[in-house]
Amino acid sequence: MLSQMGMMVILSLSYNMLLCQSGLFSLCHATFFGMGGYATAHLLTAIGDDGLPLPMELVPLAAGIAGLELAVIFGYMATKQRATAFAMITLGIGELMTTAALMFHHFFGGEGGVTTNRMIGRSLFGLTYASGIQVYYLILAWTLIAAAAMLFLTHTPLGRMANATRDNFERAQFMGYDPRRVRFLQFVLSGLFAGIGGGLYAITYEIVTFDALAAPLSANALLMAYIGGAGAFGGPILGAVLITLLQSGVSLMSNSWLVYVGVLFIAMVIFAPQGIMGLVMAHGPIVRAGQFGRLAVPYLRVIVPGIFMVLGFVGLVELTSFLTIGAAQGKTLILFGRRIDVHASLPWLLASACLLGGGLWLRPEARAFRRVWEGLMIELKPQRSAA
Repeated sequence: MLSQMGMMVILSLSYNMLLCQSGLFSLCHATFFGMGGYATAHLLTAIGDDGLPLPMELVPLAAGIAGLELAVIFGYMATKQRATAFAMITLGIGELMTTAALMFHHFFGGEGGVTTNRMIGRSLFGLTYASGIQVYYLILAWTLIAAAAMLFLTHTPLGRMANATRDNFERAQFMGYDPRRVRFLQFVLSGLFAGIGGGLYAITYEIVTFDALAAPLSANALLMAYIGGAGAFGGPILGAVLITLLQSGVSLMSNSWLVYVGVLFIAMVIFAPQGIMGLVMAHGPIVRAGQFGRLAVPYLRVIVPGIFMVLGFVGLVELTSFLTIGAAQGKTLILFGRRIDVHASLPWLLASACLLGGGLWLRPEARAFRRVWEGLMIELKPQRSAA
């Protein structure tokens, strides 16, 4: 799971180079991740069978170069446009590559994908990478390297101009910069880092299929960046950790985990568009002013009905899901540590009561919390202005 988090951190951070830093809504980002994976699978086979002199520690870099090369080709076309037109072009690119992965078996392997063996016998440190812990440390090292490089890029003139073209491309063009070139460079560099993540994916699982470059993975990158908070560098990292936990943990407990991810995403878009990291950062001035204690009781009054709402929602989703799928398979529903009879009325009534009652209770408490929050902001405004 930690290895998966490392790969997803690289993927989400590289996607955020487009989404937040450049204002580009890409729907094909998994293409470069998958290409890095396919290139790594073939490269590992070449090293093991043909004796290509490349140590394992540098294989992810080669995967990144493969992602970069593909990003150069597609970026030349896609970055001629921006906004909706750019998104439509990238959607077409993603579907094109997914279809190609299923059609061209020689490179992509079709539905079965491409298998490889990471024990190539070449390492700068004498490692065999036979155990998962060795692979994990390789992923950890490349995650830190990639994250540091992407953080550095945000402070370069290119990173600043990417922000400028995102905010007002006409003014950036008037100042003598070419917005298309800025978009192209950001697109290519994001492909480089996504390819590194794909290379680590291939090393970990020793198989790459068309799922590694399909639309669901691009959607995952968007979820990670947005839920974590695209406006802060650490937001996509937090989002990658959260989504990976949901995929690895909640998916083992419930077949409806995708419903929860979807509802979480909708809730974040509506109520917290700045993401989880944005919510944390919004509390910064209050904490620095020593006023966070004043929010303890309002938060408690919001959290309690919120918990009832969540419990009711989870109960209804699990009851409905089990009634349509689990019951037909002769299984028994275990919910909150108790055996539940989905055909009885009581579980449905309790879940509905928790959901509706919690919602009705939460509404006035949320309004009261908002008044307290706005009052704090008004009180702290003179202090922030003076600072």
